[in-house]
Amino acid sequence: MVNIIERNNVQMIGDGQQTILCAHGFGCEQSMWKYITPNFQDDYRIVLFDYVGAGKSDISAYDSSKYNSLHGYKEDVIDVIEALDLENIIFFGHSISSMVGMLAAIEHPEYFQKLIMIGPSPCYINEKDGYQGGFEKSDVYDLLEMMEMNFSGWASYMAPVGMGDAKPQLTAELEDTFVSTNPRIAREFAEVTFFSDYRNLVNKLTTPTLILQCSEDSIVPIHVGQYLHDRMQNSELVVLDARGHYPHISHPVETTTIIQNYLVR
Repeated sequence: MVNIIERNNVQMIGDGQQTILCAHGFGCEQSMWKYITPNFQDDYRIVLFDYVGAGKSDISAYDSSKYNSLHGYKEDVIDVIEALDLENIIFFGHSISSMVGMLAAIEHPEYFQKLIMIGPSPCYINEKDGYQGGFEKSDVYDLLEMMEMNFSGWASYMAPVGMGDAKPQLTAELEDTFVSTNPRIAREFAEVTFFSDYRNLVNKLTTPTLILQCSEDSIVPIHVGQYLHDRMQNSELVVLDARGHYPHISHPVETTTIIQNYLVR
């Protein structure tokens, strides 16, 4: 029988009764939450994990056929929840993990109390129907080719793009995290991420959801947050002063304050 705790490098911190489950974004791992978790651990039990293929997960458990869509990553989330017998969960999802959390909550709404989506997007591509996800398909193909040809070069390019005007040491930390990932798995996750389109499922989510959209984000245009809010039941949208795609790293105080205010209501 698979040991989910070891497979996904599950860690728990905090003293509270209610659980916050934190799901990292593409190219990252659980340590990316370290700038905001201290602000929650007195009141909540925080569960951290790495997706299979990321961080200190069991990379031998990675299967391209399973993780060729977000449903494979959704299964990781459900596996962790069921292995720990979690309930009444507050789910923190960064970037593409917001959609992973959405898929999990649509399938198992009984597990979740609230979703916190940080920089979410249901579709990253500019589509012919007029939807503007921010990227042309050719942009994504160029990105994938860069990852194949020069992975460290891709990391050094993407880190400042994603981090925005954050402190240089934070950008360097993100670049180091990118570089530490398995290049083949990262490239496959990138393709799954940037070519995903879950717009047709957004209105099926019923779990109360907070959408955090940065005021300037080179990965997710500001109107995408409004797009989600307009179509997502029981959602609230907050546009942060923070710029970049990683406000939980670059602007932890603002991010924490907004989330805490939402959770106590």
